[in-house]
Parts: sequence; C-alpha cells; structure tokens
Amino acid sequence: MRIIPAIDLINGKCVRLTKGDYATQKIYNENPLEVAKAFEDQGIQYLHLVDLDGAKSNQIVNHKVLYKIASKTNLKIDFGGGLKTTPDVEIAFENGANQITAGSIAVKNEALVLNWILKYGSEKIILGADCLNRKIATNGWLENSEIDVIDFIKKYQENNIQNVICTDISKDGMLEGPSFTLYETILKEVKINLIASGGVACLDDLFALKLLKCEGAIIGKALYEGKIKLKDLRELC
Repeated sequence: MRIIPAIDLINGKCVRLTKGDYATQKIYNENPLEVAKAFEDQGIQYLHLVDLDGAKSNQIVNHKVLYKIASKTNLKIDFGGGLKTTPDVEIAFENGANQITAGSIAVKNEALVLNWILKYGSEKIILGADCLNRKIATNGWLENSEIDVIDFIKKYQENNIQNVICTDISKDGMLEGPSFTLYETILKEVKINLIASGGVACLDDLFALKLLKCEGAIIGKALYEGKIKLKDLRELC
C-alpha cells in the first residue's frame, strides 16, 4: 500500500481543515516546499497536493506552488482542486503534476472527464469520490448531491477509471480513524485502486487499510499534529 502525505494549500501556505470547513483552517507551515522536502527526506515518494483556493474559486490557483515542489523534489504528485477545464488540467501537467484528481467536475461534466481519460490516459486521471453519508459532495465540499458514492465510482469504472480517492468528509481531520466499513463495501462492489483519505490517526489505521486491500492511504493532520511520526513512515516506506 502506498503512503501518500497530503499538503492542502490556501494562499500558498500549508493548511488543514476539519470536515472541509474553511472556517477551521489552521496554518502549519508557510513554506509547502519545506514540508514536501521533509517528506522526501524520509523516503516518501508520493504527495497529494490540494489547491483549496482552486476548489473554492473553480479554477486552478496554486500552480506556482505545484511547480516549485515538482521542480525541487522527485515526489510523484497528484494534484487536485479547481480543475474544471482542459486548460486548467494542462496547467497542472505543465507544472509538474504526475496525475490530476477530477472531483466536482466528474459530477457536473462527465463528458469532459471522459475526454480527459481518452486524451491523457486513465493512469493520469484519479476520480475524486468525496462523500458525506455516502452522498457525493462537490465544490470544496460546499455543495451536496444525492449521488451514491458506489454508483458514482461504478459509472466511471465502466469508462476505464482505475484510481479513486475516496474521502468520507465526516472523518476528515477528526483523527478518529478512517471509514473502514465504507472502504470495505466499495472494494467488494467495484474493482478499482482505492486510495483511502480522511481520518487516519495512527499506524494501526494504516495497517488496517492495508488489510482491506486499499491501494494507497492519504495522511494529513495526523502528521502535522505529530500523531504519526515521519520516522515511522520511513520504516514503512
């Protein structure tokens, strides 16, 4: 299972939110590159980089931070937040993203995302399936829908999507453990590479996600709050 630390960006700074609420933002470092280098120094190979400004404004915003990290580290970066048009996706790839995450746009413009899969290849596009009570949420989690998360994933899996990041919003930033039951249900229903996101609080959570056969696990607040030490991740990696 891949270990994937997260950096969330607001105003170019490394922040974390709780349950996606922008009012709860806490700045952990004003230099995301410094954080990314610290990850790389401990043997981390992957980074989940989220443009929260972009998610709110519906267009890519923090691409300069993406470029800085991509050009000064060897981390393989998946980038999401505000990618609503093909030019935005082009900007993300031109600035060093290895993959992009299609979240809200996958709900609102399926034809466009299917075009991205054809244009860039399914290995370059990750489906962002963020949900609350199993219902997909969009626009930086500011809007809810009535779309069931498993139905949503199945539709895209039928169109060659291989990689899915699933965040249970109720778990995000709470440090109370991931949504194990949800992930187990998804993996029973759909054959995809599932990346678990939200709620990881300790190493045992990572081992449990591995037992479920998750392909990757994203870690955020647990790292920044010191619940999981970078040296422990080095041993795992």
